[in-house]
Amino acid sequence: MDQLQEALAAIQERNKRVEVQKAWETSFTRRFFIAVVTYLTAYVFMRYALGSGRPYLDALVPTCGYLLSTFSLPLIRERWMTQYSRKTENA
Repeated sequence: MDQLQEALAAIQERNKRVEVQKAWETSFTRRFFIAVVTYLTAYVFMRYALGSGRPYLDALVPTCGYLLSTFSLPLIRERWMTQYSRKTENA
């Protein structure tokens, strides 16, 4: 019986870790910091490697692309999961 309780406790602990990791993956904080790093990287590249005349504006393109993709992915994921569930139920 002790083994069963230990196994259950281990599963519950793992589930908590997975929930925290999932919350991080979808958090605004994560998206914000990735957007900042994307902007800074693009800015430095465009200013020094490409010699862009407007690197502060040009760097917004990949940053906005990243943000748009993160906002649209949950909708696409939900639709994909629905379609996948229907396929597996009919198989």
